[in-house]
Amino acid sequence: MAAWKELTSLNEWQQVWEQSADKPAVILKHSTTCPVSASAMEEFEDYLAGEHNGDVDYYMVKVIESRPVSNQIAEDLGIKHASPQILYFKNKESIWNTSHWSVTKKHMSAVLD
Repeated sequence: MAAWKELTSLNEWQQVWEQSADKPAVILKHSTTCPVSASAMEEFEDYLAGEHNGDVDYYMVKVIESRPVSNQIAEDLGIKHASPQILYFKNKESIWNTSHWSVTKKHMSAVLD
C-alpha cells in the first residue's frame, strides 16, 4: 500500500480537511512538469519509506491536473500557493509549510518526528 494518497477532487479534500480535527495531515503539492518538484517528490517518498510519523495522514496533489483542489487547499489554509510545497496541518490550522528546495526528508523528519 502506498504511504500516501492522491487527492483529485474537492470532495476528497473536504474529507481530509474535516478529518484534520482528529488526525493531522501532510499534503505535498506536486507539479508533474517541474524538476524541483520531482526532487521534492523523491524526498517525500524517501521520508515515507523510512521510519516516519504514523500518526499523520499523507497526501499528494498534482497542481496542474487537480488545480481546483490545489487552489482550495491554499484558500482553506490561508497559505499562498507554491509548487512544490509541503503543508502540515491539524484542526484546520496550518502547523508548518515550506516549498521548493526546502522540501526535504531532513526537514520533514525534523518537523514530523
